[in-house]
Amino acid sequence: MRSVHALGVAALVMLALPDSTLAAEQPKSGGILRMYHRDSPGSASIHEGATYSINIPFMSVFNNLVIFDQHIPQNTADTIRPELAESWAWSGDGKTLTFKLRKGVKWHDGKPFTSADVKCTFDMLLGKSQQKFRQNPRKSWYSEVNEVTVNGDFEASFSLKRPQPALLSLLASGYTPVYPCHVSPADMRTKPVGTGPFKFVEFKANESIKLAKNPDYWKKGLPYLDGIEFTIITNRSTAILAFTSGKFDMTFPTEVSIPLLKDVKSQAPNAICKVEPNNVSTNIIINSSNPPFDNLDVRRALALALDRKAFIQIQFEGQADIGGTMLPAPAGFWAMPKEMLESIPGYGPDVEKNREEARKLMQKAGYGPDKHLSIKVSTRNIPVYRDPAIILIDQIKNIYIDAELDVVDTAQWFPKVARKDYALGLNLTGNAVDDPDQSFFENYSCGSERNYTGYCNKEIEKLFDEQSIEKDVAKRKKLVWEIDKKLQEDVARPIIFHSRTGTCWQPYVKNMTIMSNSSYNGYRYEDVWMDK
Repeated sequence: MRSVHALGVAALVMLALPDSTLAAEQPKSGGILRMYHRDSPGSASIHEGATYSINIPFMSVFNNLVIFDQHIPQNTADTIRPELAESWAWSGDGKTLTFKLRKGVKWHDGKPFTSADVKCTFDMLLGKSQQKFRQNPRKSWYSEVNEVTVNGDFEASFSLKRPQPALLSLLASGYTPVYPCHVSPADMRTKPVGTGPFKFVEFKANESIKLAKNPDYWKKGLPYLDGIEFTIITNRSTAILAFTSGKFDMTFPTEVSIPLLKDVKSQAPNAICKVEPNNVSTNIIINSSNPPFDNLDVRRALALALDRKAFIQIQFEGQADIGGTMLPAPAGFWAMPKEMLESIPGYGPDVEKNREEARKLMQKAGYGPDKHLSIKVSTRNIPVYRDPAIILIDQIKNIYIDAELDVVDTAQWFPKVARKDYALGLNLTGNAVDDPDQSFFENYSCGSERNYTGYCNKEIEKLFDEQSIEKDVAKRKKLVWEIDKKLQEDVARPIIFHSRTGTCWQPYVKNMTIMSNSSYNGYRYEDVWMDK
């Protein structure tokens, strides 16, 4: 309701503006939007990726059936808009979701978009087609989908095993584009074909990604930009210097740290910068299948050793949030109440008391002052992973754990953790949708490809289903809090903090919106323009 009210106020303000002001803000066509990219993504295939290093450059190549409104920062079920689907409807029993599809849409290679493309995409995601994705990190999103059927060229229906109201939100994520039937998964990794506002031009690993305007886009008059170019710069300080010197129109979204924001504002005082939560938690992944972390006492000691406020002060100058699996309030709708969170072992304010308990658990497991545990902490080789990993290594020295940093290139990181080729890892887990169905099923359900730790609790999984079916929001919240608390107590994937990060752009870049509860869903760029 706040969003609707805000839109109404904005409309009244626009009506009150003089014609000259309105004219000054009329979109201009043309120009190449230039930004840097934080690293080189493993491929161009969004469905096979598990990082917004893929979403940010390639989301604008595609369309979804539905999408979150690109100019309302907080994604909710109420902000879902039609895209390739003109409309949708649920059956009375809540087990069939039917989409009426848009006519006259063409793929970038000129072939027509039809319902067959919808079926092909989701058959691959469900593992039901002959063509297979090399990786399918979000297969668990569709675990309740029996099949996708078509009725003619412009109607597609999702048949569910049980009601799942959140399915529509999952379909609205930037992680859920529709792929063309006639292009193989292998080709989509290197030369993606979409229906979106921008066409793929080239991807030079470790160098650049280039997109060009789609002149046949089904939204007439869009996009405004002639293209988008990403230059891959892995060093954050170098990238920020290039932005402040005017080489780039925009930073890589959500990648400017709080300390670096000061550099931006001092060197480019006219730059527009937004700091938002991004629904990405920094956490510890533990391979509990093998010693020493098959021992619950060692895992609990690790969770008790964390000084979360120290992480936040060092990395974010206090501007980050402590929480469980779900994004903390106010940006997060499903956040556990503070008093409930602090009742979980390791979340209480007395860090030294927690660590004393941790040392006792380590001694019970056979470690102590004269026998330290030696391990490697594996992490992805970019700053947002490396920096907290170094802090973690320093903190766990307090409980007789001596750790060595093991850095892994981006292209190898997710395959490495998916095959559980690690003992302890410092990881970032992004929740693409602020909904428990995405967070719980993807990261904690037994057998999910993204369940890197191998955590499996059948009793908790029953609660996953129970909250998913529940239509009463208040009742669902209580179930979600119960589940979240249990996940932390089980040391399934200890959450260190939820970050807040910055995005900056030059003042001539117009109509840019940064999402407040997801860093994955806001990169269609179709109506972004430049006043220059």
